[in-house]
Amino acid sequence: MNQLNTESSCCEVAIIGGTGLTQMQQMEDLRHELITTPFGEASGPLSHGTLWGHRVVFLPRHGYGHTIPPHKVNYRANLWALKQVNVGLVIAVNAVGVIRRDLEPGTLVLPDQLLDYTYGREHTYFDGNGEPLQHVDFTNPYSDSLRSAFKAAALDANIPLVDRGCYGVTQGPRLETKAEIDRLERDGCELVGMTGMPEAALARELGMQYVCIALGVNMAAGRGSTGIHEEMEAYLSLSMERLGELLKAVLPAVCAIGRGGAESSPEG
Repeated sequence: MNQLNTESSCCEVAIIGGTGLTQMQQMEDLRHELITTPFGEASGPLSHGTLWGHRVVFLPRHGYGHTIPPHKVNYRANLWALKQVNVGLVIAVNAVGVIRRDLEPGTLVLPDQLLDYTYGREHTYFDGNGEPLQHVDFTNPYSDSLRSAFKAAALDANIPLVDRGCYGVTQGPRLETKAEIDRLERDGCELVGMTGMPEAALARELGMQYVCIALGVNMAAGRGSTGIHEEMEAYLSLSMERLGELLKAVLPAVCAIGRGGAESSPEG
């Protein structure tokens, strides 16, 4: 594996968009950059610009036309491309189904744990092709400092945010059966989606601070009273509106963390 410089005195902030977030329309001074990686092509060119006065890099996980299914996303190329332009902090946006019965569609959730049910994905940089094997500490998959920044910003701005939850990551692209959701609930999952892994683990391998903002756009299979796709259509725009408010409130704190520099070792 080729080495990247992780010792910069400051680091960029990136937003990885999921379903419904293929572009950040509020970004200004846009500049697009196509990055070549040892792992193939990323989901698209990186978009550099300012968002509410703060410099960020944006990348849509599924491509700018939302054409790449969850199991075909080149997660390794995406994270490597971001690291190559000195990104050290990643805000990942994920549209998810809600398993917890006391939550409603439209809810924003800040997961603190995950369970990985995916298979066949290129899930590590330490695959024996050039780098000594490393076993990164993944006890807590999300950055404590970024999670704290989001919780504080949501509280200050009076934005509803559920500050914990276990995200179950399934293979897709099909949605789950009721029995599968029942199993995920028994395992302790409160949310279900298809793109949380291996993205979070790859960020940890690269020493990047990573946080997930989960948009609960529908009740999971067997949990809602209406069709899943109907709920998605009804609640995706509401979730995006709330996400925009939250990002606007939290970016000053996140960028301040970035100016402090990347972590010398990943948080665990």
